[in-house]
Amino acid sequence: MSFRVGILTVSDKGARGQRVDTSGSAIRELLAGLDAGVERYEVVPDEQGIIAGRLRTWADEERLDLILTTGGTGLSPRDVTPEATLAVIDRTVPGMAEAMRQAGLRETPMAMLSRGVAGVRGRTLIVNLPGSERAVRQNLAQLLPVLPHALETLRGEAGDHVATPEGVESVGSGPEA
Repeated sequence: MSFRVGILTVSDKGARGQRVDTSGSAIRELLAGLDAGVERYEVVPDEQGIIAGRLRTWADEERLDLILTTGGTGLSPRDVTPEATLAVIDRTVPGMAEAMRQAGLRETPMAMLSRGVAGVRGRTLIVNLPGSERAVRQNLAQLLPVLPHALETLRGEAGDHVATPEGVESVGSGPEA
């Protein structure tokens, strides 16, 4: 089962062509292990309205399963990706953001300054990743084991599951289970 993905890089310099987007490339590389196809990719400036508009369009019209943003999650006055995401999601998924910060804290205390959020709009999962390639790799690696189940659940395709030390085990699905 293939998941449809969008990567939205948020960077003023990247949008002006003054910086190469290595974090977006890292996301593509890490998703290669999943049955996921990147169908949308764009670099936009740190503008809350533009970010929110793209998230709405990709979730509502493009019906992507997963949108990963990179950049705009720090403390700079121009870092507004979390605010844009919170303005468009229906529900938060705080465990994902917490897990990413925990993974980052194992590497650097600066990870506690990341304000990235994760949430759901309709049947689309939206996750804010930091802007640095290294942090993207750390954070996304933390989420990869649960992404397929999360996306299947949003599609209504996941059955009942039990977490085991070896992973997630299916114990039944469908109305007859």
